[in-house]
Amino acid sequence: MGMAESVCPFLRTQGCDASVLLDDTSNFTGEKTAGPNKDSLRGFDVIDTIKSQLESICPELVSCADILAVAARDSVVTLGGPTWTVQLGRRDSITASLSAANSDIPSPFLDLSDLISAFSNKGFTAEEMVALSGSHTIGQAGCLTFRQRVHNETNIDSSFASSLKSNCPSAGGDTNLSPLDATSPVTFDNAYFKNLVKNKGLLHSDQQLFNGGSADSLVTTYSTSPATFYADFASAVVKMGNLSPLTGDSGQIRTNCRKIN
Repeated sequence: MGMAESVCPFLRTQGCDASVLLDDTSNFTGEKTAGPNKDSLRGFDVIDTIKSQLESICPELVSCADILAVAARDSVVTLGGPTWTVQLGRRDSITASLSAANSDIPSPFLDLSDLISAFSNKGFTAEEMVALSGSHTIGQAGCLTFRQRVHNETNIDSSFASSLKSNCPSAGGDTNLSPLDATSPVTFDNAYFKNLVKNKGLLHSDQQLFNGGSADSLVTTYSTSPATFYADFASAVVKMGNLSPLTGDSGQIRTNCRKIN
């Protein structure tokens, strides 16, 4: 999974507008098959169910973008993480962009400087980038995204690398999944950062946060202070949720999250 996707799947190319939920049409190719999303983002059926139930009770009132924002918060809380106030009133996009998704969503192969630049382009500080990366305490990634790290990189714990190779061979098995946080994969905690300190980051981009660079000290802080991580993460997610939302007459409130009205 790409940066913060497991917690903020509503953040895509233009902002929190649920564009990622749109299926392909004759007019545009959606974002679901973009490199950072393919075989990574899941759970679309859950959003469909929530939307269907809401439409039966209060039709054309709650946007898909707001559903995603609330679901992200509630998922984190359910898994033991922090809570935050979700600001509501977003509207949904009426298009999607495969090319923008491919170019704007940070790749799991980026080095630290490129990660900092990618998030800076969206208005986030390096510190906020590190905090948001902590969302990788939950979720899974496909072998294709970490094969090179497991088989070729040297800044990886040897036992950890060996444990992954059977599920991610040097050839084949591209879609085989492994948890981003092998220590506590279904608990939202600070184990992700503890793993990085031990050179047990699954993705190249994960371990770049603790690799002798400017992010090392903050990773160390988060690895020893879950309260600090929770506070910084919640603050950064609220900021992310306010990234270029569609409001007023912009966009629409879809009745089906997979297609425009």
